[in-house]
Amino acid sequence: AATELNVEAKTLSKEAEQVLCNLEWPGNVRQLENTCRWLTVMASGKHIVVSDLPPELLQQPKPQLVNDSGLTADNWQALLASWVSERLAAGQDNILAEAAPAFEKVVLEQALRYTHGHKQEAARKLGWGRNTLTRKLKELGVD
Repeated sequence: AATELNVEAKTLSKEAEQVLCNLEWPGNVRQLENTCRWLTVMASGKHIVVSDLPPELLQQPKPQLVNDSGLTADNWQALLASWVSERLAAGQDNILAEAAPAFEKVVLEQALRYTHGHKQEAARKLGWGRNTLTRKLKELGVD
C-alpha cells in the first residue's frame, strides 16, 4: 500500500498483527487490501498498534473455539476440569506432574510473546523474579 500511495512504509506491532491474523475477513483479499491502504494513510506513526486499526475491524465478534464437549475457550477452567476428568476416568495418576509444567509453559511463552522476548518484563507480568523465569525457561525447555 505504501508503494502504491508513494509514501513511507509502516510496520505492524506484534499485537496489531495478531489481531489482524485472528479476524475472519469476510471481504477476503479486497477487505485486507483496503485495510492496508487505510492504515497507510490514517495511522499516525510509523509503527501501527492495535488502537490504529479501523474501529469496524475491532468490533467484529471473536470466533469461539469449541472443543468436542461443546466447551468454549473463554471458559478455560471448564476446559481444564474436563481434561482432568478425562485423565481421572482413564485411571491416570500424578496428573499435576503433567498439567502444571504444561500450564506454566503456555503462560511463559505467551508472556514472552507479549513482551517481545523481554525476559525481565515477562517475569514482572507473571509475578516472578528474573531468576525464577530463567530457571523455568530451562526446566520447561522454552527457547
